[in-house]
Amino acid sequence: MIKNRVKQAPSSWQSYLSQAVNFVTFLYIKGGVLPWFLVLAVLGFSLSSEYFLTQTNLSGISMHATYLVLVAMAQMLVMLTAGLDLSVGVMIAMTSVVSSLTMGAMWSGYGSGWESILIGCVAGLCACAGIGLVNGIGVAWFRVPAFIMTLGMSSVVLGLALSLTGGIPIYGMPPNFTDIFGYGVWKGFPVPILVTIPCIGLMYLFLNWTRVGRYIYAIGGNLRAAQLSGINTKMCLIIAYTAAAFFTGIAALLITARLDTGESNLGVSYPLLSIAACAIGGVSLQGGVGKLHNVVLGAVFIILIQNGMNLMRINSYYQMVAIGSLLIISIMAENFRQQLMLTYKNKTGSSI
Repeated sequence: MIKNRVKQAPSSWQSYLSQAVNFVTFLYIKGGVLPWFLVLAVLGFSLSSEYFLTQTNLSGISMHATYLVLVAMAQMLVMLTAGLDLSVGVMIAMTSVVSSLTMGAMWSGYGSGWESILIGCVAGLCACAGIGLVNGIGVAWFRVPAFIMTLGMSSVVLGLALSLTGGIPIYGMPPNFTDIFGYGVWKGFPVPILVTIPCIGLMYLFLNWTRVGRYIYAIGGNLRAAQLSGINTKMCLIIAYTAAAFFTGIAALLITARLDTGESNLGVSYPLLSIAACAIGGVSLQGGVGKLHNVVLGAVFIILIQNGMNLMRINSYYQMVAIGSLLIISIMAENFRQQLMLTYKNKTGSSI
């Protein structure tokens, strides 16, 4: 009897271990890599710095995350169509330059300056949307690969921004622009956060409750099938790139207000950061797959990582290494997750 119990013990432990592995695998397939990254980051940084979980630091993280959230949502729109937008950085720069130049030219130096603020913001958004429109036309009508189209536009727009400014920062905007949209607070909430939340809601409605939003997913899933289904794929692609530029322009205006200056070198890091936020959030590079709330969390995670490394006084060069490594790891993890999902479907005959 005792020998039988001894022999059965290992098999019971193996059974428990197998169940635990299956449970963790199920959670990984269901949630992706983002929840694991978030848990590890929060635990690691909270143990490394006593200031990480303070209210001041967490409010700072949420504040700085607003800009990346907006740009990451824009990048998500393009990635859902199986493309990449490498021009989001220069869109930020051009929006900043055009809006600040317009405000500075129209403001007399007296009064509130709301008229110049409004016209400057509209001019900046129109310039940014125009860049997205050109990207969309190039990709949809002339069949230029998204990577090449947006990379080429990055060079074109950067050259135009530098020619407009001569590489010199632009000042002279109305103080209300910075005081309200850069540092303003309403009922305890920073104004940039109050601007970002409706944008998230608008993007959610666009992707999930409009025909064009569903068509964007279909185009990324299978372009040929979408065309055969009667979808106007060219128009949908143009809308996707233009809408992405619009959300990027909003982020650019908020960044310009925060810095109180228009600069032609703003947004240099945003192409990498936005793609990393989308990849960590589970948006497929092949298109057609991605959820908005995961992208928002992915953007918050990127800012959280940067904030934690700053508290640990890690060199900015090593921070670049960390962000790039996270992008590569997240792509590898997502590919592995897809393989696990396929294996699960073959075994059970149903998807999770």
